[in-house]
Amino acid sequence: MKTQPILTNLQLELLKLYANSISERQLFDIKLMLANYFAQQASQAMDEVWETQGLTAATMIDWTNEHHRLKSGT
Repeated sequence: MKTQPILTNLQLELLKLYANSISERQLFDIKLMLANYFAQQASQAMDEVWETQGLTAATMIDWTNEHHRLKSGT
């Protein structure tokens, strides 16, 4: 018999929020806040990766050039 997946703490918190009736504008604002929050978290995680691996803007340019070389066959 399959068991129901347990809701995450985020899902539970959102369910509490959605128990209240809110306007479409409020819903949009909340979605925007969540998107911005997770984008910021992803950006910080990538910054940490770049810092720990010693990556630079020059690294990104090199990677871009490698991609073009592979496409052109040179």
